[in-house]
Amino acid sequence: MINNSGKVAVIFGVRNEESIAYNIAVKLHQSGCKIALSYVEDTRDEVIYLLEKLGLDTQLAMQVDVRDETQISSFLNAVYKTHGPIDYILHGVAYANTRVLCSNFIGSTEPIPAYIDIPFEDLMDSFNISAYSLLRIARVAENLLQTNASILTLTYNAANRVIPQYGGMAINKAALENIMLYLASYFRNKQVRVNAISAGLVMTTSSGGINGVRKMRKLGKYMAPLGNIDAGDVGDAALYYFSDLSKKVSGNIHFVDGGFNIMAVPVIDAE
Repeated sequence: MINNSGKVAVIFGVRNEESIAYNIAVKLHQSGCKIALSYVEDTRDEVIYLLEKLGLDTQLAMQVDVRDETQISSFLNAVYKTHGPIDYILHGVAYANTRVLCSNFIGSTEPIPAYIDIPFEDLMDSFNISAYSLLRIARVAENLLQTNASILTLTYNAANRVIPQYGGMAINKAALENIMLYLASYFRNKQVRVNAISAGLVMTTSSGGINGVRKMRKLGKYMAPLGNIDAGDVGDAALYYFSDLSKKVSGNIHFVDGGFNIMAVPVIDAE
């Protein structure tokens, strides 16, 4: 059992109970970690409820727009002043509207652009939240981190392969992975490790509402040698990175997708 007693973790990206970030928060709490969660305006009540459900102090839950460095600074410094140096940071933030995804939400008839017509302003806002925010959080956290701290972000295989329902969000994930690599090198003198988990398709509130996702999930049953995953599988892998077991692992993209990423075609067993 991983023992994180006395460790301090900050988690960006919890939306509700279905979130991968929330599952990771639960695993960290169970391992003995002190945790602080950020939220946005429309997730405040849900995040506070989840903290109370775990019996945790809600004072270190704070509204943070990751586009605003001042808000990130206020949050991380509040954690630092209360608990001391930060051991773990999870960057689980992502956002794209339908014009960036080039895919509609279930039940919506809103016109969506072709990939070649993705609006620049929409893409840049999505990039700001989903990718550049990792750099911004790392910059603010640099002098607040414990030696041998661990920063982890969440990516997706659409950064490397064409998944039509992901559209411009794939650009963000490709950029996010590159930012992760350069941060892993940047933090060498502080012995801070930076890694990414590339998770398979998990039916969260956000992903579950996109047209075509259920067909992708069904395909995963045949494509991935070990089948589809759930948020708990990602949480288990994250705990490795949020422990001393990974103290010499940095710049790694760790696939937790049942092996989906190794396959070129699905394998359907003859019956």
